[in-house]
Amino acid sequence: MTKHEFDGFREKYAKQIEQIRLAAHELHQSVNQIYGDDLPYGFHLDMVVEGVICYGHLVCVCEEDVVPLFFGAYYHDSIEDARQTYNDVLRTAKKWMTEEQALMAAEIVYALTNDKGRTRGERAGEKYYNGIRVTPYAPFVKLCDRLANVTYTCSIDSGRKGSRMREVYKGEMGKFLPAIMSDSDDPRRQVPFEAITALAEILIDEVDRDEIRKQWNC
Repeated sequence: MTKHEFDGFREKYAKQIEQIRLAAHELHQSVNQIYGDDLPYGFHLDMVVEGVICYGHLVCVCEEDVVPLFFGAYYHDSIEDARQTYNDVLRTAKKWMTEEQALMAAEIVYALTNDKGRTRGERAGEKYYNGIRVTPYAPFVKLCDRLANVTYTCSIDSGRKGSRMREVYKGEMGKFLPAIMSDSDDPRRQVPFEAITALAEILIDEVDRDEIRKQWNC
């Protein structure tokens, strides 16, 4: 899909997408979830969607997938952090989509929900990443999520905690990218090199950046 086509569909469904955005913001606000030290969690959700806006045309295959893709981005943390169940998410998605579209949207959210675990590694292990790789658009939304977190972490406003998380994200880079990369030819299960490059540009120093480009041909 071309960027022009994707933007046209985004404009066509702007009302539904805005309703989804507001509902997702309200959901996370209802459980008093914040981002960083004192930002509303909607700040993070909007950053994730910025990635979808920038790179979504590179993975989206048809008009019918546009709204589910945006829903998946806005609701990606709703089960993990906002006390929603899979059925809650599916029921919410049906407000704006057909049954088939709602199922796709709910599957994205479910795939991006961490497993139970005591550590970061246990919560995002092989089972978790396999679920992402086999779910249409989940690898892309996960990359947009990571890009949003890294962008904020490396900003001047993120403080000491951000500096620590920058090193965590940098250390995970070599495992994270292969973990979300599918060997499928289905574009819905792939991640665009442009988004990988954007992540590397923020996170990796100049020496490592060249190696990332060689590894991922970007």
